This record gives sequence, C-alpha cells and structure tokens, in this order.
Amino acid sequence: MNGASREALASAREQLDALTDNTSVDAAKLAEELAAVTALLDREVSLRRVLTDPAQAGEARAELAQRLLGSQVGGPTAELVSGMVRSRWSRSRDLTDALEELAFSADLAAAQRSGALDDVEDELFRFGRIIASAPELRSALTSSIATTSAKTELLHSLLGGRANPVTERLVVRLVGAPRGRSLEAGLDALSKLAAHRRDRVVAVVTSAVPLSEGQRQRLGAALATVYGRQIHLNLDVDPEVLGGVQVRIGDEVINGTIAERLDEANRRMAG
Repeated sequence: MNGASREALASAREQLDALTDNTSVDAAKLAEELAAVTALLDREVSLRRVLTDPAQAGEARAELAQRLLGSQVGGPTAELVSGMVRSRWSRSRDLTDALEELAFSADLAAAQRSGALDDVEDELFRFGRIIASAPELRSALTSSIATTSAKTELLHSLLGGRANPVTERLVVRLVGAPRGRSLEAGLDALSKLAAHRRDRVVAVVTSAVPLSEGQRQRLGAALATVYGRQIHLNLDVDPEVLGGVQVRIGDEVINGTIAERLDEANRRMAG
C-alpha cells in the first residue's frame, strides 16, 4: 500500500491492538466478523467504493458503515470498521485488503492470549511444507472447480483435532477466500503476521539432520544478536544439504552448508 492507504492501515492496526488488548473483547469473534465484512465488500464493489469515496466526508462514510453494520456485527467490529472508512484510502481495494489482514491478526491475537501463538506459527509452517510436498493436495485445495464447502470439509478432515483451532480457522479462511493470491503466498503472509504479533523475525532453517535443543538456542541467540530482534526459527530437514545449515530470513539467505561449499569449490576450479 502507498500514501494514504499505508497511513490508514497503520491507524487501523493500532485500533485493533487496542481492542485485542482488552480482555473483554472476544478476539476470535472479532476476527470472524471482520472476515465477514471483508467478504461483503469483496462482493459489493459499489458499496466499497462508496465507503472509500474521497469526495464524501469521512464522518459521513463512518455513519453509513455504522448504519449498515451496527445490527449485523458486534460493537468492537462496528467501531473498528467505522474508524477505517473514516480514514482516506488510495484505492478502494486497499480497504478490503486491510480488513482481511486485521481479521487474520485478530485470530492470531486470540492465539497469543491463550498462549498458543508459537503452536500456530509452527503449524502454519508445517502445513506449508505439506502443501509443497503434496501437489495433489494442493490442487484439491486450489481447484477452481471444487466447491468451497468441499475444500473446507477436506481441511477439517486434515486439521480437525490435530491442529490448534486458530490454525484451522486461518487455513480454512485462506483456502475459502484466496482473493487472487496463491496458497503459498497466503501462508507466508500469515506466518509474517504471526511473527509480527511477537515482534519477531521468522527464519527458515534447513539442516541435513534435526538440530538439537542446544543448537537451536545458540543459533537463535546468534541471529538475534545480528538482527537486533528476537528470531523465531521454523525448522526443516533436507538431507541434500549434506551438512551445516541454511538460514533464510525474508529474501536473505545465510548459507553454511557443505553442499554450498562444495559448489563454491567446483565453481572456483572451473573458473
């Protein structure tokens, strides 16, 4: 997002944090209602444009949102959405993108409140790895022919009772409403949002064999020193790395594997 939308999103995030910090607010219900508003504005493009029309006063847009949603959602949701439409948005779609992000963040706040955020992060990462290694499953979940209810039933059979309920809700919502993005991109965005909840950086660590608890702690501490922030490690095992570890943080790759050193030696010999 650029310009006005970026500022509006920053303000909305602050509003959401204020709401989810209040233990009297049901964060899971807030997430569900924000997702429903997102779906509504995705369907009703003309309404979305009215609610983001810069020619209308912000207070008038907020009053319209209150009239439309006040009897359909709880007070916290109506308050948050009204505040959002009162802000100025560069594009009408930016509003729905922001609403979706806040819906996901509210569910992650619910996980954090119950002490389950680490589990949700790890489960999202593992589910992403499952999708990457199972093309038939990915096809079933992203098929344009299969109904949303069929995909939801499949996810419930895969995750029900095996994953945290927040993880299940997030993945079901992501698959049911991809909103033009790939499943992998959606899972990556969720992982980053989960890390942001704890002001942490996510590092994907690939090693030839599972790391011991001591190795994980030392690696996490070393990366935290380098980046100046707490690091959450998502661990993956790939025998092809031969030894050492590969660490990916965003677009940056820190490669200390034997395979990489062999490749470098071969390049030097060939050169």
